[in-house]
Amino acid sequence: MELSYAFQTDTGQIRSHNEDNGGIFTNETGILAVVADGMGGHLAGDVASLMTKDFFDEAWSKNPTLASAKEAEKWLNEQVQVVNGQLYKHAESNSECHGMGTTLVLAICTKEYITIGHIGDSRIYLKNDFGFLAKTSDHSLVQELVKSGQITVEEAENHPRRNVVLRALGTEREILPDVQTFFVEGNELVLLCSDGLSDKVGLSDFEQVIKAEGTLEEKANALVNLANERGGEDNITVALVKYPAYHEQESEMEQ
Repeated sequence: MELSYAFQTDTGQIRSHNEDNGGIFTNETGILAVVADGMGGHLAGDVASLMTKDFFDEAWSKNPTLASAKEAEKWLNEQVQVVNGQLYKHAESNSECHGMGTTLVLAICTKEYITIGHIGDSRIYLKNDFGFLAKTSDHSLVQELVKSGQITVEEAENHPRRNVVLRALGTEREILPDVQTFFVEGNELVLLCSDGLSDKVGLSDFEQVIKAEGTLEEKANALVNLANERGGEDNITVALVKYPAYHEQESEMEQ
């Protein structure tokens, strides 16, 4: 089964510096997609997200043996603990980086399963035969207010403190990502993005762009362009991983 993928990051319309980082990395197990949105100032945010991207690039290049979803979840949790310690130590040792951190979303995509993890308010969406849905819940102040019933989902979208993140990689000695696994049936599309995209593009917009004709690269560019057209106040990053439909898999096997 051949997976296709695309990655795009953009500074946006307002900011002079891109503190987002990420990428899509491949090995014998499959694909690892990563998006990290740095925070903590002009230099520190960029350092945190870049260190995170580079860490997972190297870790995936070592071809970890992940024979099951359970092993993938264990690997993901362990790697998050390691990189969190590295970021925390770097911030403690370098005064210009005090307080730095980064959100993180990552997806391990194999032929049998998709294992995802997240920290912060970057998001992962999954499109399958049942529709297009968010698969992460923001670790943010407004999300907690929504959960407790203090504000509505609509009020959260324009809340003045909607960008306050309650959990970030590198800001505490220990961190726990939210991790879950979905088993592959075919025709899935995994979308990872920073809040610079999800703040500007709603579920219906995502679905419309994804359903349109074109390559994954064109769809990634279309999403970034849409966020920029709507103000582009933040950095914008998106990663897409597409599974072939079941009948396409059968055709590959017959050839």
